[in-house]
Amino acid sequence: RPVKGQVDDLLHEIRLRERKSERVLVTTLTKRMAEDLTDYLQQTGVRVRYMHSDIETIERMEIVRGLRLGEFDVLVGINLLREGLDMPEVSLVAILDADQEGFLRSDRSLIQTIGRAARHLEGRAILYADRITGSMQRAIDETDRRRTIQREHNLLHGITPRGVTKSVDEIHLMTRVADARGEERPEGPRSLMPSKPDKERTREELEALVKELETLMREAAIAMDFESAARLRDQLFEVRTTLGDSARLARGVEVVKKRPPGMAPLRGAGSSGSSRKGR
Repeated sequence: RPVKGQVDDLLHEIRLRERKSERVLVTTLTKRMAEDLTDYLQQTGVRVRYMHSDIETIERMEIVRGLRLGEFDVLVGINLLREGLDMPEVSLVAILDADQEGFLRSDRSLIQTIGRAARHLEGRAILYADRITGSMQRAIDETDRRRTIQREHNLLHGITPRGVTKSVDEIHLMTRVADARGEERPEGPRSLMPSKPDKERTREELEALVKELETLMREAAIAMDFESAARLRDQLFEVRTTLGDSARLARGVEVVKKRPPGMAPLRGAGSSGSSRKGR
């Protein structure tokens, strides 16, 4: 859709989703635009939150959980690629200024961003642009290719697509690590682990925590935040030890060890070098 009038058009689309208790993700190119858009939507009565780069991991998880639980309906951000992949409540992804080539509008980024609406039965992505860039075309072609494969698979096996609905308890369980906020250990590096001893947790709680920590660790490694990845790996070791799953303990090391050429080795990941964040 054209860039001109994209905000008003977006507001109309948001209203349609609000009536059906669905969620919306909106990506912008600049912090200023994200802030202005959030302010505008709030003034029109939309329940919206803005996620910026200064927000730490735990708070980001809390915001994502709030979106899923319906505490607000719209999440605005610049780069929402690293947020929780499993957000079936999101039925619309709106990409503003999609024709501005760059990292956040590359074909890979567009494909991943569009995929945020893939879990919803009525999932839809709207790209606001005045022209179709090469990245946009490749992203559209790849999305169509995947959709065709899925449809053929469903037809072959007699599968009827159904929406994914998760209860409040399930959402809380899947985002349990966010509950650690405000309950961090007083000494040493900041921990994502709650103060409740692992031995007092049920196996179900521990397994859910393992999945959450694995996801966060991989996302931190992809984002080249190896300091956080190492901390998450250590926490994962502790939980797996409690579960008696020692056979899979080394799994975390391999994820954290992966780093771009030229980056200093990560302390605690099989090297004595110092760690640092990549940008």
